[in-house]
Amino acid sequence: MDFFSMCVFAAGIGMGLGAVGTGIGQGFAVKGAVEGVARNPGASGKILTTMMIGLAMIESLAIYALVICLIILFANPYKDIALKLAETAAK
Repeated sequence: MDFFSMCVFAAGIGMGLGAVGTGIGQGFAVKGAVEGVARNPGASGKILTTMMIGLAMIESLAIYALVICLIILFANPYKDIALKLAETAAK
């Protein structure tokens, strides 16, 4: 398996884990907000505002995971080192 294939595999796994984690977090946030509104409908405005801020922060984690995966794919600082090691090992 060459270096780029390993980078693609690592980026795919990383983004998958990032998406699963943020999906679970968003599900728990919405569940808690719906339960809060069901218990106290008068506080729905405050609950909705707090939930939206929380969802934005949770979603930023998925964006950070995407950025890291894109760095692994296209701007990998270890690419030259890995290619030199591969050439040395092939000799």
